[in-house]
This record gives sequence, structure tokens and C-alpha cells, in this order.
Amino acid sequence: MRFDYDDQNIFAKILRGEIPNKTVLETEHTLAFEDIAPQAPVHVLVIPKGAYVSYDHFARDASDAEILDFTRAVARICEEADVEAGFRAISNARAHGVQEVPHFHVHILGGRPLGRMLERG
Repeated sequence: MRFDYDDQNIFAKILRGEIPNKTVLETEHTLAFEDIAPQAPVHVLVIPKGAYVSYDHFARDASDAEILDFTRAVARICEEADVEAGFRAISNARAHGVQEVPHFHVHILGGRPLGRMLERG
């Protein structure tokens, strides 16, 4: 599969400092920040600093250091956000997955019961 990265997407602009954000955590390879339209009391977006379009692109092409850093960043965010009662980690990909920003990102949502993710059908 071919992955064409659009360096004008909003997350690329955030990474370049062109758009401000409320940073929750920044590491060598990862940036996490509060969602501007939160869907739960805790709603943090976690993005790699590299130019990856989707989770499968990241999993295929990112370095071991990037993957480890991103994964550990997610764990730190969950610990610091105190989502002990439960959380949801969501990554949408492409049109059928309703991906709105073409830069790989994970939503960490928690702080309240979230209900079922998908209805059967």
C-alpha cells in the first residue's frame, strides 16, 4: 500500500509550531495534546512527530525507537490522566474509518462511562 503524506494537515502544522496546542506530553518522537472539541472529560490526541498517515503506515515504516516512544507515551498519558476505571484508545484510518486528519493519531478518551463503541449491524 502506498501512503502519501500531506504536510499541510493540521497536525503537521501543530508539529511545526504554526498552530498552538495545549500540550499534555512531548517526547523525542511523540506529541500529545488536548482535543479542541473533547468528547469525554479526558480526550487527548497522541501523534508521532514523523510523517505517518495511519496506524498501519506507522506500524510498517516507523523505527523501533519511534514505535517504543509512542507506545510508552500512551501509557504515560493514561497513568497521568488517571483513567484507572477505563479508557478507550481510538485510531481512525482512511474514508471508511472516518479519518478526519491524514496524520496518524490516537484518541485517548476516559473520565466517564463511554458506552458501546459500535452497534451490531
